[in-house]
Amino acid sequence: MRFTFLGTGTSAGIPAIACDCDTCTSDDPRDKRLRTGAAVRWTDANGQDRTVLIDATPDLRQQALTHDLTRCDAVLFTHNHVDHVFGLDEVRRFNMVMQAPINVYAEDHTMDSLKRVFQHVFESHNNVNQSFVATLIPRAIEPEIPLDLHGLRFTPIRLLHGRLPILGFRIEPSPGSRIKSDFLPMAYCTDTSKIPPETYPSLTDLRTLVLDCLRHRHHPTHLTVDQAIATAGDIAADKTWFVHMAHEVRHAEVDAMMPSEAMRLAWDGLTLGG
Repeated sequence: MRFTFLGTGTSAGIPAIACDCDTCTSDDPRDKRLRTGAAVRWTDANGQDRTVLIDATPDLRQQALTHDLTRCDAVLFTHNHVDHVFGLDEVRRFNMVMQAPINVYAEDHTMDSLKRVFQHVFESHNNVNQSFVATLIPRAIEPEIPLDLHGLRFTPIRLLHGRLPILGFRIEPSPGSRIKSDFLPMAYCTDTSKIPPETYPSLTDLRTLVLDCLRHRHHPTHLTVDQAIATAGDIAADKTWFVHMAHEVRHAEVDAMMPSEAMRLAWDGLTLGG
């Protein structure tokens, strides 16, 4: 059972184009951040390896090659912003390798956006030429309705990204599953500016929290460093990993500001479990 941070950066990535700030020119590999996404990998009860992606970033090809992703059983989408969906076209390689379609899970407004942007995939019968496109099965999900995939449960939870309602995911073994992990239950909460009160019951008894942490200055759609620390303190997971950092966040400096070992900045390639 493994959870890999494929990317931990904000929408521009780090280094940002045409920027010579201290973070963008840093030689610390933890300051090199692709767009934020994750891979959950485990072996099911039948001995079959499984991989679920959370979001499909514009960097997905590079992330898959770097971390030796060889299959994709499903993609779970948090929301429809470019830095979280524009890598969806890359999953066609997994279709070819697996010789199977891939389930794509999103709530209705995100799915509508995916079908519009990737019309050549979802309406391939209208393409002028037959071409190599992904084979996807759209599946609607809603907050607090659990989704069980091969022994692992993903429960969508409501988060607010500014005024946009998006999804996070609580991840834990399905009832009766033999999957064991020292980092589950986990909650994955990227692109968050506020957690609604009704979501907090889904954030109890966590071993691991993954939480948005953009920068020090206020932002209308993301948590600041101080807000992220305060929110993590309220949730009180055994361990919190912060993600979606902008180039105002230099890893060594901000990580040293954390109030305890229970809170840390994540970095690209960090893998929990093994």
